[in-house]
Amino acid sequence: MNLKTIHRRLLLTAIILMGAMDISAQDSITTYSRDQQMRSRVDSVLTQRYYRITYDTNYVVRPEGKLTLKVRMNQTGNSFHAKGTVNGIYSKADLQTSHKTTFSVAGIYRGIGVGMAINPAKWKGIYKDYEFNLNYYSSKVSVDFSYQRSESLAGDIHGDRGEQLLESGDLTMKVINVVGYYTFNHRRFSYPAAFTQSYIQRRSAGSWLAGISYQGGSIKTTDDLKARNPNAPDVRIYVGHLGIGGGYGYNWVLGKKWLLHFSMLPTFVVYNRNNMTVNGERKKAQRMRFNMIFNERAAIVRNFSSRYFAGATLVMNNSVFDDDVVVVNQNKWRARAFFGLRL
Repeated sequence: MNLKTIHRRLLLTAIILMGAMDISAQDSITTYSRDQQMRSRVDSVLTQRYYRITYDTNYVVRPEGKLTLKVRMNQTGNSFHAKGTVNGIYSKADLQTSHKTTFSVAGIYRGIGVGMAINPAKWKGIYKDYEFNLNYYSSKVSVDFSYQRSESLAGDIHGDRGEQLLESGDLTMKVINVVGYYTFNHRRFSYPAAFTQSYIQRRSAGSWLAGISYQGGSIKTTDDLKARNPNAPDVRIYVGHLGIGGGYGYNWVLGKKWLLHFSMLPTFVVYNRNNMTVNGERKKAQRMRFNMIFNERAAIVRNFSSRYFAGATLVMNNSVFDDDVVVVNQNKWRARAFFGLRL
C-alpha cells in the first residue's frame, strides 16, 4: 500500500467520523428540544389548571409564584375508651397511644406537592408504632384519611377482677379514620386557604358542609400480657361504624394578614359492625343504633407578605357509640405547625 492510498483512507475515515459526530449532535439537540417542549407543555397545563377561575376573586385568590416550600412539625395522638359485659365479665378500658412527633419538608408546584418526614423517636427506637396520613383539600371536596398500627397503647382496665395496669406491648391496635367533606359555598369559602395555603382567603366567609365519616379497627390483648399475667382475659374489641351528616365552617380574615378557621361536621352513625369478644365469646352491638361521630378542624394562618407565611392547624375525630353490649369512644387528633416560602 503506497502513501497516497493511506492518505485517501485517512481522509475518508475523518469525513465519516465528522458526519457521525454531526448526526449525534443533531440527535442530542433534538432530544433536548423535545424535553423542553414536554416540560413547557406540562407547565402550561398545570398553570391553566392552577389559575382556572372557579371562585369569587373578591373572596378567594391564588397566591403568586410557581413553587411553595414548607417546613412542618406534626404531632398526633389517639385515646380509646370502651366498656362492656361478655360472658359475665365486665371490662372498662381507658387507653391511649404514645404521641408521634415528626418533622417534614414539602414542596408544592402549581398545587401538586411532595414531602418527606422524619421521626427522631423512630430513629432512636423509642417509637415503634406506624401511622400513615393522607389529606386532600380542593375547593369543593376535602378528605382526611389516617391509618394507625400501635403497640404503645397503654392504660387501665377496670373490671370484676379489679383494676389492672396495661403496659406498652400488652395490646395491639389497628385503626382507620376517614372523613369526606363537600363545601357548598366553595366560591367564597376555601378549606385549602386554611390547610394547604394554595389559596388566599381575602374576605371572611362561611359555608354549610355535607360529609361522611368512618371509623374502623380493632384492639386485642397480646401474648406478652398473658405471659406477664396468666389470669388476664383474652379481649378483642372490634369497631366499624359509618356516619353521614352535615355541619358548618367559617374563615375569619383579620387585617388582611390573619386567617382564623373553625369548622365542625357531626355525623350520625347509620350502620355499625361493633362487637366485643372475651375469652372466645362474642357479643355484637345492634346494627342500627343512634350514635355520633364528630369531626372538628381549626387553623390559624399569618401571611407576613406575598412570599412568607406561617401558622398551625388541628384536626380531630371523636366518636361516641353507646350500646347495651359495648360502649366505644375514640379520640384521634393531629396538630401541625408550619412555615412557608413562595417562589
